Amino acid sequence: MNLFNIFDTISQVDPDFNDRISPRRAAIRNMLSFGKKVSLAAVPLVFADLLKKAYGQTPTDVNSVLNYALTLEYLEAEFYTKGAAATGLIPSGKPTAAIQTIRDHEIAHVNFLKQVLGDQAVSKPTFDFTAGGTFSTVFTDYDTFLALAQAFEDTGVRAYKGQAGLLKGNQIVLTAALQIHAVEARHASHIRQMRKGRGGTAAEQKPWITGANDSGIGAAVDPVYAGEDNKVQAGIDITSLNSVSGKLSVEAATQAFDEPLAATEVLAIAGLFIK
Repeated sequence: MNLFNIFDTISQVDPDFNDRISPRRAAIRNMLSFGKKVSLAAVPLVFADLLKKAYGQTPTDVNSVLNYALTLEYLEAEFYTKGAAATGLIPSGKPTAAIQTIRDHEIAHVNFLKQVLGDQAVSKPTFDFTAGGTFSTVFTDYDTFLALAQAFEDTGVRAYKGQAGLLKGNQIVLTAALQIHAVEARHASHIRQMRKGRGGTAAEQKPWITGANDSGIGAAVDPVYAGEDNKVQAGIDITSLNSVSGKLSVEAATQAFDEPLAATEVLAIAGLFIK
């Protein structure tokens, strides 16, 4: 899920990474057009092959970063796999198709990371998606399942943003990684729209994050949205800017800019669901 960490750490432990990867720039360009022809969920497998060719063997110092990403992908893949398999949980038709599609994307990400790591890949942790009983109905109540899915997807999107700036030196890799990031963001938006369609307490749900408490399922997942109430960007208070009528609202200011999450924050969130 977090390719930004992967490439940044590779560059730190191997300064020649960008030079070594340069002969394959044409292949990466082909990959970008290839992504238009097939599901973007398959693109990570191309990255796996690229890394293996560049190194022959994954450097030990990079393993911790790859395994960090793999742990997060294990979490999402198992969550959607269990949800899709839970009898009577997901309504038939479009909801079932959507959850199965997202599940397959996350499985593709797991396979990508495992392929890169080889026998150095960490084993899949034992997950407790009830978070110690906090979400005891996650696989029996569809609304709880969707709310938790939203929290996981929003976490993934913010995790990407936490490292985006570190790829600015390699525009080709940055472009390709952002293609994958965009798919994760669409997951989050689609899940939010599915919740809105359910009505009830989620009737006012928006496809974007608003403020620092946007889950609708309680304080347990507040860390997912920590910092999202920020209304100052690059030293500019967004609420001081003009709108169509008057100044921009705090709500608009927080919606217009998505905030990053650091790796430590992401792992703390994941830790809520790992036994």
